[in-house]
Amino acid sequence: MRRIGLLTSVALDDQDNNARIAGFQQRLKQLGWTDGHNVRIDYRFAGGNLENFPKYAAELVALAPDVIVASGNALAATLQATRTVPVVFAFAVDPVGSGYIESLARPGGNATGFLLLEYDLSAKWLELLKEIAPDVTRVAVLRNPTEIAGIGQFAVIQSVARSVGVDVNVINLREGGDIEGAVKVFARSPNSGLIVVASALAAVQRNLIIDLAARHRLPTVYFDRVFIAGGGLISYGSDLAEGYRRAAGYVDRILKGEKPADLPVQAPIKYDLVINLRIAKALGLTIPPAVLTRADAVIE
Repeated sequence: MRRIGLLTSVALDDQDNNARIAGFQQRLKQLGWTDGHNVRIDYRFAGGNLENFPKYAAELVALAPDVIVASGNALAATLQATRTVPVVFAFAVDPVGSGYIESLARPGGNATGFLLLEYDLSAKWLELLKEIAPDVTRVAVLRNPTEIAGIGQFAVIQSVARSVGVDVNVINLREGGDIEGAVKVFARSPNSGLIVVASALAAVQRNLIIDLAARHRLPTVYFDRVFIAGGGLISYGSDLAEGYRRAAGYVDRILKGEKPADLPVQAPIKYDLVINLRIAKALGLTIPPAVLTRADAVIE
């Protein structure tokens, strides 16, 4: 029986993450690998606790798996725990800049996988915010300052801010940090909006972020559609569930003898635009028809 380790950033009871894992399992089964039959999958759920990542990564490595699936903060911890066990990431923002791989075409080490987004997408978030809320002149970017990806995404947003007539600020996400006070202070000025860039910490704190955006009536663009299902306004990004399904394909190839170093890191196939019209109405916003026609999903 072959063995797979899977380390995720969120909690065991996160329904959205569990749905992604179910998709991973289903794709593996389609490829001939059934948990408990010819493969065993060992799971660890970090629950957003930074102390859990190195501990659980070490536990999985100690089980001597054939391959480990890890993304986000889980990926960093896993690669600190091993540079020999093959690692597949379902989504990552800047694996080259973060030092996880040598290049997208030739990863070169023990890790490969799939991009969550390309940095250019960050500019689209700001442009989209101006389309749906043209009066916005101040934008706070919620990012994790400890991640290279958070710094890079903010830099792209900042580079286009002047061209769309927006002043950009930063609100740093930290584990257990008090972002409520920062958002409250920022929201005191009129014509304000938010952009939540990609990070595992934002996913863990998404209920709080969605609540703050609603409480302070801030038009907000998110990187992932799970925020919209939870009451967010609009998102534009790749499908994390699809990332897990594609990761299953690489796991299959590694179990059959291929090496991560030879499997190129792949970009998203498409980006989805998801809009919550109920939240738009609550904020007094009218979504332009041109934006609605581009939407992949609209929540009434």
